[in-house]
Amino acid sequence: MTVKEVLRVHARTRAVHARTQGAHARTQGARAECGNAKADAGAGDVGTRVEGEGGTTSSATPAATVAAGRAAQELGIRRAEFELAVHLGLIAVVGAPGGGRPRVHEEEIARLREQPGFPDGLAERVRTVGTAEGAALLDIAPARFTRLARAGCVSPVTFYLNRYRAVVWLYLADELAAFASREPELLAGRTPLGMRTMLESGADWRPRNWRSQRIDRLLNRTEDPWARTAVQASALDPVQLAEVVDDPYERAYLVRVRPEPVFGRPGSMAAREAMGELMLADDPDEILWRRVNLTLELDAAREDRPAPRPGDDGGIRTAPPVRAGAGARTGTAAPASAAAEPAPPSVRPGASCSAAAGVPTGKGLLARLGWRGRGAG
Repeated sequence: MTVKEVLRVHARTRAVHARTQGAHARTQGARAECGNAKADAGAGDVGTRVEGEGGTTSSATPAATVAAGRAAQELGIRRAEFELAVHLGLIAVVGAPGGGRPRVHEEEIARLREQPGFPDGLAERVRTVGTAEGAALLDIAPARFTRLARAGCVSPVTFYLNRYRAVVWLYLADELAAFASREPELLAGRTPLGMRTMLESGADWRPRNWRSQRIDRLLNRTEDPWARTAVQASALDPVQLAEVVDDPYERAYLVRVRPEPVFGRPGSMAAREAMGELMLADDPDEILWRRVNLTLELDAAREDRPAPRPGDDGGIRTAPPVRAGAGARTGTAAPASAAAEPAPPSVRPGASCSAAAGVPTGKGLLARLGWRGRGAG
């Protein structure tokens, strides 16, 4: 497939998506009107039923839900594609009563099945490709694709371990098509000087961009201040975390309320170890950025409620249940180079902090971060 064909496919995909949103809005409006009409028509029946049955009323019947495997089957996609769709917020899931694996409302399945182009449209939006297939999609050499990915031009959405236990990054085909239409000059000709210099220094933005997108999506699934703090804390190692969150009870509470991926948890020990390593920020400016975000979220959490202590009577509320795909709140802003549409960074995020801040004193933000200026020892 050539670049022109990629652009045509991307244009058709955007048109289908626009029609889908319009059809969904019309469907929701029709359902709302139908529900209001039914409520008005049944109001008298409800009153009669209450009076004739000694004043007892029946509670509303809970909406029917199905398991994830059944939902994937009805949507015509593989289980891995279903889990990725949940991670991307394309499919809303709800927690099962009493815990257990999340489930999907039948109404959500019906909504997705009513979209134009079903089921191919949904499957195309979660289609992932590796380096070789991604390079073929953009009609460039695999080596050039790897350079673009290392420079942060395209961001991986997930990964797996090959038989040598090496990380293999996967990319959304739809995002690659969008990149081709947005930055066609990077697909041919000489690599820009700034990008060449960065790559020659050994830079690799793939893990950082994957972390940034993962954190943003977890933040979008919850509004609870402590859960949001826990998401930010997941990017720091124990030493960095203890420097920002010095209360051991608060650190223990962050572990308890930390949102985890709804699906797709790595099963093997090697995969869990790889996930644990990739989740941690490893560049000084990224570590500082995560410490700043953690400090801000921690302040908001402490204002909302204190972390529980030994002997608490349970009156302190915990994090509310998570509804994936709800898009409850926009996550903390990320640096331009680590955002959903990264560009080759000319100045790394946080690079100018030391020059502007100097050595902080008192209880300012940088002092709480443990930031030391040059020559401070």
